[in-house]
Amino acid sequence: MAISLISHPDCALHEMGSHHPESPARLSAIQDQLISSGLDMVLQHHDAPLASREQLCRVHDPEYVDSIFHKAPDQGMVWLDPDTCMNPHTLYAALRAAGAVVLGVDLVMSGQSEAAFCNVRPPGHHAEHNKAMGFCIFNNIAVGAAHTLQTHQLKRIAIIDFDVHHGNGTEDIFRETPEVLLCSTFQHPFYPNTGSHVVANHIVNVPLAAGTGSVAFRTTVKSNWLPRLEAFQPELILISAGFDAHVEDDMANLHLVEQDYAWVTREIKTIADKYAKGRIVSALEGGYALSALGRCVAAHLNALLG
Repeated sequence: MAISLISHPDCALHEMGSHHPESPARLSAIQDQLISSGLDMVLQHHDAPLASREQLCRVHDPEYVDSIFHKAPDQGMVWLDPDTCMNPHTLYAALRAAGAVVLGVDLVMSGQSEAAFCNVRPPGHHAEHNKAMGFCIFNNIAVGAAHTLQTHQLKRIAIIDFDVHHGNGTEDIFRETPEVLLCSTFQHPFYPNTGSHVVANHIVNVPLAAGTGSVAFRTTVKSNWLPRLEAFQPELILISAGFDAHVEDDMANLHLVEQDYAWVTREIKTIADKYAKGRIVSALEGGYALSALGRCVAAHLNALLG
């Protein structure tokens, strides 16, 4: 079965300054690695559509969505928080990033693809229902999950988030939605300084101390995520795929390597094959050490390909 790669040139036009770590070079580093590894040739390529206002408003307040459209500049930059700004191309990039996950869901639900990876930016998992933050404007993975619930009428969706930062936005949006099981690991204490307390039975937050490496990460996944996923029996798995816990990424202090991302992807795929007809949609979140990012995404995709 085919694996789809979803992206769009608009996502490379969003820029927040030459020294900002969330840069267009992230996408090109991934694409270069996929070409050099030969993966590019075996993936089905799709252009990300623009997410609709209806799709966005399933997870974001309509007033917030309207404010992003109104703030989008014709020139220069507009800062939404100390880390997140918009240039004249950002609105379309953000709409494409959210639309990519919607398309990924439609591709796997229709059987055209078994899995999809969305090579898009800006990332999304920090965006709350009414707030942009942490480089994120719309919560891409949440938009895809809500689209699945509304349009495809699934009853059990799992979101896996292995970014080094807690996905506070995804938790905020699905705090009262037991149809969505959220399993996450993240460095703590660390930005955004959330996720350390139990907030709901369907949210499995596992904080990791600085310096955590492969063995502890894998043990945590086995003991915390896998039993909950087995009990939940998800019909679709979405992945907030952040690769900034890699040892080469100096934005944080976890010590994972690309083999860890391949391993956790295989574990997720085993669950998906068992309960979800193999259906997985993954979307890029963090990852700022460019060489490591490209290698990690390649490892992730190789694991999805089996």
